[in-house]
Order: sequence, then structure tokens, then C-alpha cells
Amino acid sequence: MSSTVYIAGLGVISAIGNNVAEHLIAFEREEAGMGDITVLNTIFRKKLPVAEVKLDNIKLAELAGISPDISRTALLSLVAAKEALADANIQELDSLRTGFVSANTVGGMDKSENFFIDFNKDNRKGKLKNIYDHECGSMTEIAARELGLNDFITTINTACSSSANAIFYAARLIKNNMLDVVVAGGTDALTKFTLNGFNTLMILDKEYCKPFDEHREGLNLGEGAGYVVLVSEKVAKTLNKEVYCKLSGYNNSNDAYHQTASSPDGTGSYMAMKTAIEKSGLKPSDIDYINLHGTGTPNNDSAEGTAINRLFDPVYPPMSSTKSFTGHTLGASGGLEAVFSVLSIKHGIIYPNLRFETRMKEFLFEPEKRFLKGQKVRNVLSNSFGFGGNCTSLIFSKI
Repeated sequence: MSSTVYIAGLGVISAIGNNVAEHLIAFEREEAGMGDITVLNTIFRKKLPVAEVKLDNIKLAELAGISPDISRTALLSLVAAKEALADANIQELDSLRTGFVSANTVGGMDKSENFFIDFNKDNRKGKLKNIYDHECGSMTEIAARELGLNDFITTINTACSSSANAIFYAARLIKNNMLDVVVAGGTDALTKFTLNGFNTLMILDKEYCKPFDEHREGLNLGEGAGYVVLVSEKVAKTLNKEVYCKLSGYNNSNDAYHQTASSPDGTGSYMAMKTAIEKSGLKPSDIDYINLHGTGTPNNDSAEGTAINRLFDPVYPPMSSTKSFTGHTLGASGGLEAVFSVLSIKHGIIYPNLRFETRMKEFLFEPEKRFLKGQKVRNVLSNSFGFGGNCTSLIFSKI
């Protein structure tokens, strides 16, 4: 059994950049990715801001090195996963036991929606190939095939905690000596279904979101993909580069309070954070930065804040929601934010919580408002909380 699991590679694409380097620049410049809808064909153009990746499918396909005929979800996955593998630079990968654990919630729904435009007008029309890869697992299989990761492939869908669950499941596969290398994280593209669905829930902000602000009104949907390459101790010793850090703790808890809302007292959030910290062998006082789930909805932020208050009071570490940059990328969010958490350790940075103005009245803490460099960041707690109360926390630690 491998006692330690290391992070050897990173890859990410979102509304603020097409790779890791571009994200670091956007964070330092405090440039958010929200704007008017341009790629998705929807009635909500000019009405609801979203955080779209600034490339159409043809340009994404060029970046991914594949045909543009596949779903946008899979295209985003390939761009980020390829960057992560290239960054890890693992020699003789074919000789190792490799896996691809990827999360998503929309599958090939963007292609299916295009099919029904023609089909609804005339049921003799519509390209059936557009619905062939509708389900979530197809996105993982397409990417795994292109990446050459064939020993173990699986898809995780636990709503907004999906990618975080993919990452700690990958770690367990390595710890139990089933695999040597796993690319893990997630991807999601914007679709009409998700935009309409979240609008029906009345939790979308018509302005740019402001997580953890007293006057927050909802979230902005985003899209993207984020992956980390996890390796065993044995593989880490063979690398021609330093690993970034280790995944020292993780936990998934489910309070099952409501289909789409968090429990008001943050039961699931608290259990996920507390147990992840315990598994890492750390204490709450050892956490140097919290990457908040921080969607910007009244319920989510209040529940997460209540759990943080219960666990960390009276001394709170710096914290922020990077969804103020990327929007809420749903199934991909845990993957993106895992990458950001690792970069926080690598570069000693704390991300700002954009547009924050007024502290929530029920708490004594507030998120960081400016980009900070030169910080001593040893342990980062990353939160990802999904529908149904499926709550996951990851702990990344400096070696």
C-alpha cells in the first residue's frame, strides 16, 4: 500500500484562461471571466451573465487535437487533461497501471439539444450521432481513449462535489495498490438544460456573483475542466521534476437534508471538513487557506459559513471563493479548485474573493479581498458541496 499520494501534474481551462499559466495571470490581475452569453444559443443572451470559455468548439478541438464533432464537455476535458499529463511528464507511462477518473454532470447534452432543434420541427430530421454520446460516461470514455489511459476508467456524478470525489477516489485506488498513476478531476460545459434548470430554482444572479457577501443574490454558471495527476510514492521517485504537494486528507459526508439545498446548520459541510482534517493528521489551526465552495447563493454560503464558524472559531484562516472568477462550473468545480489549491501551495498565494463588500451579519469572519503573494501556505482545505447534501473536502499539503 502506498502511504502517500502526490500531485505531479496540473491542467485547467475555464473562463479566465486556457491553461494554468493564463489562470495565474488572471488571478493576479483580478480579472473575472463572467460576461454576456456568446457561445451558447439561448434566450438568456443579454439577460444572464455566465462564465464561458472564450473559445468556440472548432478552436477547442484544435487545442485538444481532435475532431470538433464531439461534445463540448469532452473537448474541455481533453484540453485540461492533456495539459495535466504533459505537466507531469511521466516517462514510460505505458508500463505503469494508469487510470482516468473523470466527473461531469451534463454529458453530451449540448449535442442532444442541437439534435432536438431539427427533430422537433420534423421527426424525420436530426443527426442521430448527436445523441449517441448523450450520457456522462461517454465523455470519460472519449477522453480516456485519446489520452491512452485504459487500465481503469470510471465516471463520477455527485453534482457539484463530483470532481472532488473523483480525486479522492483516485487517491484510494493508488493507496490500495490498484493503480500507479491516475488523472482525476472533471469537466462540464454550459447547456440550455442547466441554465434553464438553475434559473427555475431562482438561484442565478443577474449581476456578477458576490460569494459570502451579505447582499449576495445567487450564482453565475460557468464551464471548464480541471485535472490533477496523482502518483504513488514509487512513481514520484522516478520523475524528472518535483511533485507539487501531497493529497493528505479527504472525506465525503452526506446530510441528505434536501434535494437541492444545504442543511441550514451546515451538518454535511462540517462533517466533510472535520473528518478530512482528521484524516490528514492536522488540526484546524494548521489550515493556511480555505478554497470555499462559495457559490454565492444565500443558502449555500450561510450553511458553509456556519460549518466554518463551528470548526475554526475563534481563529479563522484566510479564505475565498474562486467561483467569483470562474463562475460555478458544476461537476468541474472541484477539479478546477483542486488545481487552484495546489497552485496556492506552490506559489504562496491567496486568491481574492471578487466583489465582496459587506460581511455576512451572522459571522465574525470574511473572505480575502485582494490577491496576496509571498504567503506561507502549507495546508489548503478545498470544499465542494453538491445537491442532495453530498459534501466533500480535500486537504492538500506541502511536502
